[in-house]
Amino acid sequence: MPGNSSSLTLFMRQRRALVSYASSIIGSRVQAEDLVQEAWLRFDEATKGRFLDDATGYLYRVVRNLALDSKRRAVRERAISGGLDYDVAVKTSAADIADPETVILYKDDYAKVMQAMAELPERTRIACEMHRFGGAKLREIAAFLDISVPLAHKLVADGIDHCRQRVGGWP
Repeated sequence: MPGNSSSLTLFMRQRRALVSYASSIIGSRVQAEDLVQEAWLRFDEATKGRFLDDATGYLYRVVRNLALDSKRRAVRERAISGGLDYDVAVKTSAADIADPETVILYKDDYAKVMQAMAELPERTRIACEMHRFGGAKLREIAAFLDISVPLAHKLVADGIDHCRQRVGGWP
């Protein structure tokens, strides 16, 4: 059986919250279950023989990244399959791929945003990620974090303000 006991214990303690978190991003509890299993495999591989300072945060980042990838893939698939003809499908999928100049232009901004997000307190970071990257509504964030909707709004606003200050105009 894979996994050392401490990483497995951490995963099992966080599993339900991770499924809820992933579900809030991708909108499907069934897909979220699969995604969390994939996150466990990646987390287990990454923690073999290593101590991670913020193992819980790392686990949430793995889930977030997998969920966002899954959501992007689903959007692309819907755009392609929803196209009326082959030309429309080709143009839609080609538009999803950034050209090299765009990648270079926004690479530094992306790194700044990720650094700014890493600086946030965990609850603020999760609320901000759920809202900005996952498209979660404030009531969903409040339910996930077991807080009030106004507090969820404040956490998201604080996170966005922090990122704007660090990056200079994050949308």
